[in-house]
Amino acid sequence: MNTVITIGRQFGSAGREIGEKVAEYFGIKCYDKELLSRAAKESGFCEEMLENHDERPTNSFLYNLVMDTYSFGYNASHFVDMPISHKVFLAQFDTIKKIAKEGPCVIVGRCADYALSDMKNCVHIFIYGNEETKTKRIMKKYDLDAAKAKDMCIKKDKQRQSYYNYYSSKKWGRADSYDLCINSSVLGPDGTVKLLTQYIEDFEAKNK
Repeated sequence: MNTVITIGRQFGSAGREIGEKVAEYFGIKCYDKELLSRAAKESGFCEEMLENHDERPTNSFLYNLVMDTYSFGYNASHFVDMPISHKVFLAQFDTIKKIAKEGPCVIVGRCADYALSDMKNCVHIFIYGNEETKTKRIMKKYDLDAAKAKDMCIKKDKQRQSYYNYYSSKKWGRADSYDLCINSSVLGPDGTVKLLTQYIEDFEAKNK
């Protein structure tokens, strides 16, 4: 096994659970929130700060547009002037690249597919779901009524979408941004895992 698997996901699609099960099947690590702890440790940011900016669009788009005139890099003077959201993104970006170089793993969310777009041994997956299935899952998980669960799904996806579209040159959830997009509501989480492991095994065999 030599493949790094990135998983973008709609909120409520069981993307993280599917990622964990795929990692378990191959006997490799799955990074989700763990990535934040490691990025915090390696960048010197406190974990709370990374949590606060995790997959959330920046608060001030106007400020960040001004900041975009600076090159994205660790030029010291530019880095000092950079908004905290950019610094957090760069810290995560660096950590994702380091993790991927260490060996096969599953990385959930956080523009990982974009961060690793120059690596050949990656499979980039996007998991979405039917509104009804996602709403039911969120109702159960967070003990919410249908309206609140639906609202939470919409808000979280909007956050993820604007974060991804802002920092990446691709479009969140659009088929041509990934190698494979799959509706987890059709086969359920376990059936989706089965399909993904087959896909990844075939990818590995083809790229030996």
